[in-house]
Amino acid sequence: MNKGRLEAFSDGVLAILITILVLGLREPAGASLSALRPLGVVFLSYLLSFAYLAIYWNNHHHMLQTCVRVTGPMLWANMHLLFWLSLIPWATAWMGASRFAPAPVAVYGAILLMAALAYMILQAVIISVQGPDSLLKEAVGSDWKGKVSPLLYAAAIAAAFFVPRVSGALYALVAALWLVPDPRIENALRARRERLGN
Repeated sequence: MNKGRLEAFSDGVLAILITILVLGLREPAGASLSALRPLGVVFLSYLLSFAYLAIYWNNHHHMLQTCVRVTGPMLWANMHLLFWLSLIPWATAWMGASRFAPAPVAVYGAILLMAALAYMILQAVIISVQGPDSLLKEAVGSDWKGKVSPLLYAAAIAAAFFVPRVSGALYALVAALWLVPDPRIENALRARRERLGN
């Protein structure tokens, strides 16, 4: 299968998820600026989830740049990732409506943890398909962010039952780690093109 079809489907799903996410924002109860205050927590949860979906879209795009062909296991691994990402708008709405209550904050973290693991599985499947000279393996290297993120999610899930604000801070920290532009894949692609051109 052509990777363009996989990219187009994934892009469409993520666009729909962002649309569903924004539809979860309700209008203020009044016409004054003070009417925005009660919606602050809801907006913060929206902002965090929007950042996560944007991060996944960006990294998914870069990861698929290393692919030449798509296999059945890659399709299923991709669907597994999209499944967990599809739960983010629901968890966001629950977390915002509950004003960051422990159970919704923990469930939100569990979904982020499962999405991170699903991304790692997709990455591993692509690397195995590419074989010993895998461009993706060369690009991700030790992948310290990929290894640290699940640990921070697990800590945030545990903290949710004691201090939910700490969980929120940890979720924001992981997002901040991934918001920093990561040129590894682009650098690996450029280096390989230069090697093949010489």
